[in-house]
Amino acid sequence: MNDSLAPDRERLLELLRTHSFERREVILASGRPSNFYIDCKRTTLRAEGHWLVGRLLFDLIQREAPEARAVGGLTLGADPIASAVSMASWMAARPLEAFIVRKEAKGHGTRRFIEGPALPPGLPVVIVEDVVTTGGSGLFAAEKAREAGLDVRGIFALVDRREGGREAVEEKGLRLFSLFDRRDFLGEED
Repeated sequence: MNDSLAPDRERLLELLRTHSFERREVILASGRPSNFYIDCKRTTLRAEGHWLVGRLLFDLIQREAPEARAVGGLTLGADPIASAVSMASWMAARPLEAFIVRKEAKGHGTRRFIEGPALPPGLPVVIVEDVVTTGGSGLFAAEKAREAGLDVRGIFALVDRREGGREAVEEKGLRLFSLFDRRDFLGEED
């Protein structure tokens, strides 16, 4: 990470801990039970959180997949993240287009999974995700992007719960990068 962004990373973590993290029993989207929950939308949809997410993930993408020309992910969790990264990229004069991957193909009109600007086949893109548990959402988005002819260069997440998602992503030949993981919220050691 760019050293000048270290205070931004700490501030984003503070926002996530304050507004998005809860210790309680829940059933996750993966169907797994958990004793903690992270609802990143409570942070990514705040003005400050949106800006910090965009700056930090854009920096990470520029370091790990500088060839990427677009950023998107599975609706709904990835929508504000893709928007934030696209905005930050524009401000840095290195624009990345944003796109949204639907959970189901549009039922009328184009019947497509990918929404946003027309992206040419072969365009290098990255997938963004709010929280990775099993990797399923990011992998679904990557699959739909690949079916649309896009060249997926990796999955970039705000939080990796460290519950098998990284391994699932790597099994599919992709890399997973995250700004934070469960240790940042639970204080666990490796």
